Amino acid sequence: MTDSQQAADGEGEDTSPAVAGQRPVESATLAIILGFSALMAWDNWRTGIRWESTGPQAGYFPFWVSLIMAGACVYGLIGELLKRRQPDAPFVRRGQFRRVMQVFVPSLVYVAAMQWLGLYVSSLLLIAGFMRWVGRIKWWICIVTALVFTVAMFITFEIAFDVIMPKGPLERLLGY
Repeated sequence: MTDSQQAADGEGEDTSPAVAGQRPVESATLAIILGFSALMAWDNWRTGIRWESTGPQAGYFPFWVSLIMAGACVYGLIGELLKRRQPDAPFVRRGQFRRVMQVFVPSLVYVAAMQWLGLYVSSLLLIAGFMRWVGRIKWWICIVTALVFTVAMFITFEIAFDVIMPKGPLERLLGY
């Protein structure tokens, strides 16, 4: 087993190649938050940022918070610009990115599947799938655990609290 495979399995330090450097990721994040802060500052300025006889207008506090956020982003971007000659540390390595994708992709599929299968069937599939794929647990344990959790979730939300949750064909077939 190679070092990167061991690191991907949680053993030892990950020495796989870097997928992205720390500086570009931090700079992009700061730029996105700066853009969001500028949008929020403009929108709150438009709403009103003055102090009236009855107190502050609706945009007063959010305007100043967005300016503080923008200032922090500018500070961070300047710091990144000043460090551009120094070697860049890896933000995420291939083995680490693989583990993140092992969670992200099924979660994305879960959200999409929930529209057609409903919350409970999708949750059962997600839990059992994670336990088997990531945890490498025996199938019967995965199915029993996912079934117990899903039934407990159904009883809690549908019966005990009467909360409206996304329904799929199975729930409709059962009359819920």
